[in-house]
Amino acid sequence: MSQASEAVAAKATPAKATPIVQMRGAGYYSQNTIGAKAVIDAAGELVLAALSQMSLRQPVPFVMADFGAADGGTSLDLMRRAVDAIRQAAPERSITLTYTDLPHNDFSSLFRLLHGLVPGRAEAPLGQLENVFTFASGTSFYRQIFPDGGLDFGFSATAMHWLSRLPGQIADHVHAAGADPQEKELFRAQAQADWERILLARAAELRPGGKLVLANFCEDEEGRYLGNTGGVNMHDTFAKHWRRVHRDRHLTDAEYRAGTFMQFYKTVADFTEPFTSADSLVQRAGLKLDEVFTRVTGCPYAARFQRDGGDPAAFAASYLPTLRSWSESTFFGALSSDRSLEERRDIIDDFYAGYEAEVAAYPAGHGMDYVHCFTVISKTG
Repeated sequence: MSQASEAVAAKATPAKATPIVQMRGAGYYSQNTIGAKAVIDAAGELVLAALSQMSLRQPVPFVMADFGAADGGTSLDLMRRAVDAIRQAAPERSITLTYTDLPHNDFSSLFRLLHGLVPGRAEAPLGQLENVFTFASGTSFYRQIFPDGGLDFGFSATAMHWLSRLPGQIADHVHAAGADPQEKELFRAQAQADWERILLARAAELRPGGKLVLANFCEDEEGRYLGNTGGVNMHDTFAKHWRRVHRDRHLTDAEYRAGTFMQFYKTVADFTEPFTSADSLVQRAGLKLDEVFTRVTGCPYAARFQRDGGDPAAFAASYLPTLRSWSESTFFGALSSDRSLEERRDIIDDFYAGYEAEVAAYPAGHGMDYVHCFTVISKTG
């Protein structure tokens, strides 16, 4: 850590124990994040191009991983395309596909989806294809998950903006995007340390010639980031309604400050730094950056409302679940365990109901556009 970062850390509000980060389970996440699926589908050409550059005819199984997969629903079609591409090049080659996420992830929903136990899908279940073997790992992607040289291809989307630890709490906002400069620098320092840690773990896992395709939330060249592309700022709206429940539901100051997302949106310069800086551990570990670019994917709920019109309340009711699917654990976890479970659930319902009411009353500008940095990375040697 630099001296500047140490100075920022000294001034930070101490964080409580690292919060539990969890996408909402029982299939809720993939059912209500069709924008995230659109991002992954758009990465399909990058994945197929990366696979086409690899030596796929080998006598050993081809090992793939989806890092930070949640319930697996958003990447299922992409994984099927990848399996098909490998099959075309090497029809007899065995394929293993490992889904990774934190230990408290809803792996039960993942396996139900993989084995065709979720209604609405006509294709042969991916988990039951001949010579395709599916696994799950509850190990964080901040650690090495596969043995040295045990991975051929890795994919991750919309996951690595989550930090390994909460470096501090933000005094009067809920996200580093709305923090003051000193607070934001503290989160950036943590994000950069985490990014290097992620890359070094993947460098150890990848075989020479292996590839990574990653799609991470970012702050792009125009200063845009998730939910902030020119309309109503989503994170500012979160902060406004968190202040409201702080006041109206008598949250303690500690609970209010604990409503801090353990996230940071890196810039392209942040993403590329390990590949360009002198004496980079990442470069020495054999990783090379092949491609990097940013892309905005429009919010499908807002786009549909703008295209078709209709009832603003219906738009709000369809839009809020996509926010709730990934944000709820942060706000729920901020509430003291001294409160009853029923009271905590009621406060959280009140929080999202207020946000939904605002969207229904003033729908113009609301939407969660996705802003991603796409990177393709190779292991040399």
